[in-house]
Amino acid sequence: MSANSRRSELGDFLRTRRERLDPSEHGFTIGTRRRTSGLRREELAQVAGVSVSWYTWLEQGRDINVSTQVLESIARALRLDWVERRHLFNLALDTVTIQHLTQQSLEYDNLLQSVLDSWDTCPAYAVDYKWNIVGWNSLANRVFGDYSKRSERDLNIIWYVFTNPSQRMLLINWEREAKNGQALFRATSDQYADNPWFSQFIHDLSEASLEFREWWALHDIQITHGNKELNHPIVGSLFLRQTTLLIAEFPELKILLYIPLPLGNTLEKLNHLASSTYETDTKELQLEVLR
Repeated sequence: MSANSRRSELGDFLRTRRERLDPSEHGFTIGTRRRTSGLRREELAQVAGVSVSWYTWLEQGRDINVSTQVLESIARALRLDWVERRHLFNLALDTVTIQHLTQQSLEYDNLLQSVLDSWDTCPAYAVDYKWNIVGWNSLANRVFGDYSKRSERDLNIIWYVFTNPSQRMLLINWEREAKNGQALFRATSDQYADNPWFSQFIHDLSEASLEFREWWALHDIQITHGNKELNHPIVGSLFLRQTTLLIAEFPELKILLYIPLPLGNTLEKLNHLASSTYETDTKELQLEVLR
């Protein structure tokens, strides 16, 4: 791609991301005189903390200098996910800078993994704003099945709970867990109402799951709190308390941590699963659950 083509592509990408944002979520009034969808250029510049003229030139595809710090600010203002952020940087920066950022991204991933691995007696995994699992520790693999062997779609928590039969056996109170997950997903999808990914996902899951389709139509957003009980095929009952953590270094992620409760020898069972002699195989795990 030529430099001119790349700048033109960058401008189109910025414009489409800007137009999907909800002005009211950024404190701007939606009046009858607003003729454009999403944020105006001057509003996006204000949110990102850059000058209006500079942002306008960038979106128009002009040949201007761009720093990684400014791009980070724009990415946050546009609420880009990891894939979109990488695309933004690929379009805006030269090869040398991109290679440097790739190394930074690797260090970022290593830091996330270190955080997850620090909980050696608690299953833990990280999800993005679409509820896709993007990282996990080894104990989460051994409790919930090997994430590395799942398809991309099955790495979405909501999709997996509603479409994989093993979850109905693993989760003692499957209906409560599924409804809670759907309520959380609805809250997220409302924040990204203009993002076509969510509408397509909702359509696809409504086709794949009768329960999801029927419950989605009810618009329930109430969360039923309670401990999580699992029927693990290897160690039997596990009693866990789920908590959600937000970490400053990963503002776009949530970490779901499952703390063992003093019931049913849960901690001892988790230690058994964590032992080096135990090997996890997702397919075998699911088959045993379904027996």
